Amino acid sequence: MPVMDGFTATREIVRIFGSNHPPIIALTANAMSGDREHCLKYGMNDFLSKPISKAKLLEAIRKWNPRHRTSKA
Repeated sequence: MPVMDGFTATREIVRIFGSNHPPIIALTANAMSGDREHCLKYGMNDFLSKPISKAKLLEAIRKWNPRHRTSKA
């Protein structure tokens, strides 16, 4: 991203919205051990590494869409 990275953007979104922030799904080329945990620590809700399949992206969107969430999400 040209102005800020995903971690900075996430930090700002969480700062503005608090615990009610919109779902944030990391889409990254980084797929090293610990990257998922790092993203979740920053406040992202989920993590997908590239290449991203349409099916995996739709699954993640459905998982975090408030209209489709269950108590298990």
